[in-house]
Amino acid sequence: MPLAFAAPSDSAVALHVLEPDRITPWLDGQDPQVAAWVRANGFTGKLGETLLVPGPDGGPQMALAGIDTPQRRARGRFALAAAADKLPESVYRLASGVAEGDIATECLGWLLSGYRFDRYRKKTHATARLIAPDGVDAARIEAIAAAEALIRDLVNTPTADLGPDELAAAAEALAAEFGAQIEVTVGDDLLAKNFPMIHAVGRASATPPRLIDLRWGAAGPRLTLVGKGVCFDTGGLDLKTHAGMALMKKDMGGAAHVLGLARMIMSLGIRVQLRVLIPAVENAVAGNAMRPGDILTSRKGLTVEVNNTDAEGRLVLADALALADEEKPDLIVSMATLTGAARVALGPDIAPFFTDDERVAAALTAAAARVADPVWRLPLHPGYEAEIEPAIADLDNAPSGGFAGAITAALFLRRFVTDSRFAHFDIYAWQPKAAPARPKGGTGQGVRALLEALPGLLDP
Repeated sequence: MPLAFAAPSDSAVALHVLEPDRITPWLDGQDPQVAAWVRANGFTGKLGETLLVPGPDGGPQMALAGIDTPQRRARGRFALAAAADKLPESVYRLASGVAEGDIATECLGWLLSGYRFDRYRKKTHATARLIAPDGVDAARIEAIAAAEALIRDLVNTPTADLGPDELAAAAEALAAEFGAQIEVTVGDDLLAKNFPMIHAVGRASATPPRLIDLRWGAAGPRLTLVGKGVCFDTGGLDLKTHAGMALMKKDMGGAAHVLGLARMIMSLGIRVQLRVLIPAVENAVAGNAMRPGDILTSRKGLTVEVNNTDAEGRLVLADALALADEEKPDLIVSMATLTGAARVALGPDIAPFFTDDERVAAALTAAAARVADPVWRLPLHPGYEAEIEPAIADLDNAPSGGFAGAITAALFLRRFVTDSRFAHFDIYAWQPKAAPARPKGGTGQGVRALLEALPGLLDP
């Protein structure tokens, strides 16, 4: 079912959203029969609790949804989605109980609660539909939901069905839908066009590496998005364990995120000159795989000592970032499932970002709070620059010691952006446990914050 609002209907069931301490005052204003039914059924207003109240004809007169206390809601987000998952199939309209400032986020959560990854297992699922409340930007919410579904679908799809070629096909389909231009450079043509590190990382795969370059929009500030598209990461010759490889289908999560954000921007017609760059590779093992100790020369001319073939994401991003920086856009944003250190620091639910630009940092932090898309700024600490400088090359892709891995990775990427404002997101792209509106599996992080922040990020 598309993640969209239901058409207005006179037969829609009125939905009252209640916190525990508001149930008694609300019941005092209802008909005695309604109050008696609610009390008899023990409705308490806890998160996800629902109750249908029958009318004289036996059909639902109204529905109640619990969203718990503000203190408990603060532990998560999309509280109303917990109820949407439990309501029977019907069309509902919000009648009361959601604060004006929360309506857009709760409506988005409702739509996202209808997401199912059913490519491999078709199951019928009854869905409660919601009519867009007055005053919300329904088109914007639907555009965000559709983009989130794209991110989740791409991340959830196993590499057998989403390798570098299929990822390029997904970008081409998106370009065709919105009239964007796209160019894909494949295999040895990467060497001819000076993308040596993308080629080095992906050359051992049976599917050739490629660079996806999408452009849309002829006017406005110039925004370039760069997403890590490692469609599977074995670790290369520094081979991962089985446990380490188990989720590596999601190592193209950065690519999924920039395609999702691009979809939001294009579907909403935001006035920007958008460019999306995705180095799409599989980090595989073969006789021609890059080796620990190899020294690569990047597009920018900086040499890189490969001290760990499992730190490949920053290598492919570096060539793409160097290309992005050559045009000097108003802002470059990279998104990547880059380091385990970021997860250790902030866990799976918060997306860390790095930037030297205080305006970018402030805009992202404020926007994230408004749209319930948590992000947190980590420092580009200059004291760690020496950690990425080995003895025999300009840069080290995997500093020894294990400290501050997310920061040293971000510092590495910053070396390839010298003429543009830059922000980097080190995302997880995965929901390890099901939560309201976020089933276990691929999930978006930071893209809604970026969309919300765009005016502040790109205005002169």
